[in-house]
Amino acid sequence: MHQGYFHGEICLHDSITWKREKPMTTKTDILIIGGASIGLNCAYYLLKAGRKVTILEQKQIGMGSSSGNAGQIVPSHIIPLAAPGIVGTAMKWMLNPNNSPFGMKISLDPTYISWLIKFAASCSDANVQRGIPPLSALGQLSAKNFVEMIKTEKFECAYIEKGALFIYKDAQAFADGKVEAKMMNTHGVPIEIFDQAAVRKLEPIILDEIVGGILMSGDSNLNPAVFLQLLGKRVRSMGAEICENTAVTGFDVVDGKIRAVKTSAGDFEANEIVLAAGAWTPVVARDLRLNIPVQSARGYSMTMSAIKNMPGQSIFLGERRVAVTPMGDLLRFTGRLELSNLDTTVNPKHIAGIERAVREYLHVDEKLDVKETWSGLRPTTPDGVPIIARSSRYPNLIVATGHAMLGLALGPGTGQVVTELVTKKKSSFDLSPLRLERF
Repeated sequence: MHQGYFHGEICLHDSITWKREKPMTTKTDILIIGGASIGLNCAYYLLKAGRKVTILEQKQIGMGSSSGNAGQIVPSHIIPLAAPGIVGTAMKWMLNPNNSPFGMKISLDPTYISWLIKFAASCSDANVQRGIPPLSALGQLSAKNFVEMIKTEKFECAYIEKGALFIYKDAQAFADGKVEAKMMNTHGVPIEIFDQAAVRKLEPIILDEIVGGILMSGDSNLNPAVFLQLLGKRVRSMGAEICENTAVTGFDVVDGKIRAVKTSAGDFEANEIVLAAGAWTPVVARDLRLNIPVQSARGYSMTMSAIKNMPGQSIFLGERRVAVTPMGDLLRFTGRLELSNLDTTVNPKHIAGIERAVREYLHVDEKLDVKETWSGLRPTTPDGVPIIARSSRYPNLIVATGHAMLGLALGPGTGQVVTELVTKKKSSFDLSPLRLERF
């Protein structure tokens, strides 16, 4: 039996906490379902636009699947996940499960099988060409908004603007990476290519076996958990009502419009509803009978104290798909994409695989002071492009999900364009490729 998306009945407002003794009806202007990167960024920009905001979150705000990720702000990531060759590469990776950056559950669930079929069909040049413009526009907007937000709000979150360095052990992989990078450069992504000697001079932590590297010089990185904590505090200080540990149990629809969102803390009536529940979005919205083909993809990270020789910027291990991110006095390794259930259990085997991969590329301390191991779920669409759109079925519903591994990176841009949808202002770029009805 479905237990709902949120649990409990605690609400926070202006640092005051209370427990609702019985169901009640709360009226608000904008109701946001989900308090992770996308939900908090939507709240921030809506509040700046003068709207009143209430956030419903399943656990605690800022603690969702973006908090333990690589912390990379990557406007360079303009190629959608569904691209030519991905299916074949994924199958090869699965032949070596202990070191594979990819995994998938085995299931006969019709929804899951349908998603896999749609994903395979989307792995085409045509899908890449459709996906590049919105991903590029959203990535650039988000990167600009990160700079403005961090400066304006004085967020201390280990923010570094030194680019992301992709490094390779295999000469053919490096050659393929250069071809892709040069294609990305034609779409405005700034790149620098380094040979073996130059890349080791740039990053002395790199092992001798590395044959070269590509710097995406417009990228940056930060500590995502700290950033989201600060953003959560800021939206609360701006007047947002935040209801944590609160279970959404259904929707009350009248004359084709969502009249109320039902929760264990009572009903919430809102002028506009923003559904930003990440990988849980299809579960939350199932009573609305919308086609939201989002599949959860689990990722893993391990976070440790700073090592003796810290990298100067984030590093991406090209063949192994592992990110290495400095975060002030911490260092994080992040990797693996695993099509899975809604389960965030940490598998120690995959954490060990990520550490092995790092040691194949970088000089790191023999013994690491590991502070945390983590796993989180990325909401992934079949075409690898987010959904950011007003529902054609329910005029007061906006869906913002499907950002895959880029929920943190694309958060501020998503917050701005959702606010433009709510306030009926001209969108910063063409949102039609992100419409829900494309599926």
